[in-house]
Amino acid sequence: MIGLNIESSCDETAVSIIEDGRKVLSNVISTQIEIHKEFGGVVPEIASRKHLTNISYVVEEAVKEANVSFQDIDYIGVTYGPGLIGALLVGVSYAKSLAYALDIPIVPTHHIEGHIAANYLTYEELKPPFLALVVSGGHSHLIQVKDYTTFEVIGKTRDDAVGEAFDKVARVLGLPYPGGPEVSKLAMSGERTYQLPKTKFENLDFSFSGIKTAVINIAHKEGDKLRKADLATSFEQTVCEELLHNTLLAVEELKIDKVVLAGGVSANRVLRNMLNELADKHHFKAYMPDLKYCTDNAAMIGSAAYYNYIAGNYFNIRDKMDLNAIANIKIGD
Repeated sequence: MIGLNIESSCDETAVSIIEDGRKVLSNVISTQIEIHKEFGGVVPEIASRKHLTNISYVVEEAVKEANVSFQDIDYIGVTYGPGLIGALLVGVSYAKSLAYALDIPIVPTHHIEGHIAANYLTYEELKPPFLALVVSGGHSHLIQVKDYTTFEVIGKTRDDAVGEAFDKVARVLGLPYPGGPEVSKLAMSGERTYQLPKTKFENLDFSFSGIKTAVINIAHKEGDKLRKADLATSFEQTVCEELLHNTLLAVEELKIDKVVLAGGVSANRVLRNMLNELADKHHFKAYMPDLKYCTDNAAMIGSAAYYNYIAGNYFNIRDKMDLNAIANIKIGD
């Protein structure tokens, strides 16, 4: 089965051709990082306009790179949420039009399911059930993946997502957008000399607003005397410890032997190293996607869409035209 898959939830216009859910025939991404860098973050209206400009060209390039024709496509997978509503609408509208023209099914796909499925592209042997730690600019979730299309959130952030906290700390430290990788780069030259707070709840939820506020207060208090690299190191390591503390609690509580890392922050070097060390110490297997599949891309959407397709979670657009983008939709809904 060959699927053409579209991802446009934020500032990447991405299209991928996937065969049988795990073989990547093409994975084309048109990024807008340089455009939004001028504003210090993603401007939703600009992102939507760039998606409109780029999407036809990205689709054509993906089909060409995969060496297939439109007649070879069996279904269209598309991210329909969560994300920026205007950006999502571009991808969903294009997918609906293409599915209608080709008279093939459309598979609405959850963005976070895609991030989890990125690991299927990296590990041929990986199968559910497992625990997923999803960490990105908009999400910090612990998800019990029961099978390819069944998910249960067992822990989540109560305020800032971890990627959002990284970006806010980057602004305080005067680092350019995108902030997360810049904080990590700066942290490589620092030492953990600052004591920062951790939040613990009776359940598996996270909170990162406290540590973000602590960093802001330290930066304002110390001014020119601030040791930026040390503060970056202290922040990064403390946040990763908090993420993995709850992850280990979930592993022990659910007696799970596989943990999957997913989302844009899964590219973080410190988090990946700490997870591997934790897995070795506590005897579970750790999985993390290739770096090229960590940030938003359509290959991950293609893998998730395939499993939704074979599970029957699709429809014929000629019979049902009311598919819409949904900015805030929970995984499992």
